[in-house]
Amino acid sequence: MTRQEEFVAKHKKFHRNIAFSQIGLFLFFLAFWEVSSYFGWIDSFFFCSPSIVVTCFVRMLIREELLMHLGYSLLEISISFVLIFVISFATAILLWYYLALSRILEPFLVVLNALPKSALAPLFIVWIGTGSKTIIVAGISVALFGSIISLYSGFRETDPEKILLIQTLGGDKIDVLTKVVIPASIPNIISLMKVNIGLALVGVIIGEFFAGRRGLGYLIIYGTQVFKLDMVLTSIIILCVLAMLLYKIVQSLEHLYLRSTTLVR
Repeated sequence: MTRQEEFVAKHKKFHRNIAFSQIGLFLFFLAFWEVSSYFGWIDSFFFCSPSIVVTCFVRMLIREELLMHLGYSLLEISISFVLIFVISFATAILLWYYLALSRILEPFLVVLNALPKSALAPLFIVWIGTGSKTIIVAGISVALFGSIISLYSGFRETDPEKILLIQTLGGDKIDVLTKVVIPASIPNIISLMKVNIGLALVGVIIGEFFAGRRGLGYLIIYGTQVFKLDMVLTSIIILCVLAMLLYKIVQSLEHLYLRSTTLVR
């Protein structure tokens, strides 16, 4: 076995051990949770148990139209995520291209990013009304301003020597942007997407708390109001699984990018 093959084998073994450890820890948590509920160490009415959650999940799947609520939440999260990326990317380009505009807007972006977005949700209801539009706007508001600041900061941190090289060869500002700034910022963009997918989920759920009549956030609020805590906990667990799956999708895009850059080199 060559050194390269040995390194690859060790690398795969390391990730395999990590995956097995994560699965083992999760199964241990579920077993401890179930045993604690069974022996009365915790109150099963308030804390439920894995078996109660599974039963509730099946019941919600049949009676509560769970797939419909999940579909609406997923659609609103996806739209919010895409709009966050498009708006923040376009705005960051404008701020980079027009230095005076960035100097004018930067303090306002910092202030808007610091605002507690949950406090804005009631205002969105007054301005826009209830429904999906308000929920999507709430989802966008959670991540938008921070995303603009992060992207713009990444653009500004591009290697100045590469920019000087393009300018020396006769390139204009558009050439600098397309050939140096954006390609150099792709790792930062992907990392930001991994953060934004979670923030979009949080924003949508906040919006569904206040303005939703369907979705997982609505199920959580409804379950709390009628004291169906098993429904609340089941909806929260579904949200955790959904967040993990969305993160894995973005992570797979990152792996594809890294693999493509490795092949090019």
